[in-house]
Amino acid sequence: MLIHSTSQLITLAGGPQRGHALGTLGIIEDGAVVIRDEKIVAVGTSAELKSAHPDEPTLDANGCVLMPGFVDPHTHVIWGGDRANEFEMKMAGKSYLEILADGGGILSTVRATRNASIESLIAQTRPRLLRMFRNGTTTVETKTGYGLQTATELRLLKALLTLDDENPIDLVLTFLGAHAIAPEYKDDPQGYTDLVCDTMLPMLCQWWDTHAPRQPLPFVDVFCETGAFTLEQSRQILTKAISLKFPIKIHADEFDNLGGVSLAVEMGAASADHLVKTSDEEIAAMGNSDTVAVSLPCTPFGLAEKDYTPAKKFIEADGIFALATDCNPGTTWNESMQFVIALACRAMKITPAQAIAASTINAAHAIRRADTIGSIEVGKQADMLILTVPDYRQLGYRYGTNLVKQVIKRGQVYSVDVGYYRTA
Repeated sequence: MLIHSTSQLITLAGGPQRGHALGTLGIIEDGAVVIRDEKIVAVGTSAELKSAHPDEPTLDANGCVLMPGFVDPHTHVIWGGDRANEFEMKMAGKSYLEILADGGGILSTVRATRNASIESLIAQTRPRLLRMFRNGTTTVETKTGYGLQTATELRLLKALLTLDDENPIDLVLTFLGAHAIAPEYKDDPQGYTDLVCDTMLPMLCQWWDTHAPRQPLPFVDVFCETGAFTLEQSRQILTKAISLKFPIKIHADEFDNLGGVSLAVEMGAASADHLVKTSDEEIAAMGNSDTVAVSLPCTPFGLAEKDYTPAKKFIEADGIFALATDCNPGTTWNESMQFVIALACRAMKITPAQAIAASTINAAHAIRRADTIGSIEVGKQADMLILTVPDYRQLGYRYGTNLVKQVIKRGQVYSVDVGYYRTA
């Protein structure tokens, strides 16, 4: 298929973008792309590719933007129940940590998730993924973490593998048994840390070999934060994960600066995520590393907090900066990377071009998939979006609406209609 006559073809060619290179969109006006066998085989102007491929079936993009599909590198998209009551409590003045200390927050969702069957978890998660896809996300990282016991954590993984098989959106899985201290270990956090290291992670290794032997190993993540896991416990968990050959990530500096970013850089984590309270020294360390700084602006927005990731400091430090939704039932039930882009521009004062790069090629690098997705280049997977608008700056400028006209996933075209999908 030859997609032609775009107003702007946003290629983002050249790999992850560091520092002030962020926002290099690689625009081709009146651009075109040729797709075969789920891959991109040619990129250029419409005139060039029409001449070189005269017999190719065509799709007329008709003055619209063609860009890479969004990559969402941090979500908790699978859970049971909801926490609408806690939103009301937050708006009445209770903090996230106060609600967590009272048995709410993550622990509230843990109770609902443990009680949900695998069929129920799949049924609740499926529409979230479809809404993500409809809004242009073609690859999403998704974590376990609402089980906090071995059996439920593995059930969540099994549900996610099923969803990955049945949906057009690609899932990248992360094991987050260390999301919070399990309620059974409320008075023994070190005991739960030992359980994660000595039981959960070795069992995960065996389980993965049986259930997903042809897939890459999942990431292992830990919530290094006040009220969750200390820096020492986080090191213990990530050290064990690395010994079992798992790639690693870390939640760090959402509320307090505990040193999680330094740990992530030291241990070669793919990303460190949240990063609201990160020190200047640790920002500089990330700038000298390959660990991606993943900002989750919907989280402080959802909590009605005033502080956001200091994006410009990470850019000044020559860091690799990315964006994600953090879709979860407590702080951020948002499935749209378009809204993340709009919010990042306003709250962190980055440009639409920077936000787009942070939501595509850099987000792909945060899940170590930048060699196959995140940009429009020959040899990469054909994951692209045709927008309803002629100028990329409409992303960021507009919000609360869906600017995606068609999603192209592995070369298959899906038209976004009112409330449903239709293969074009």
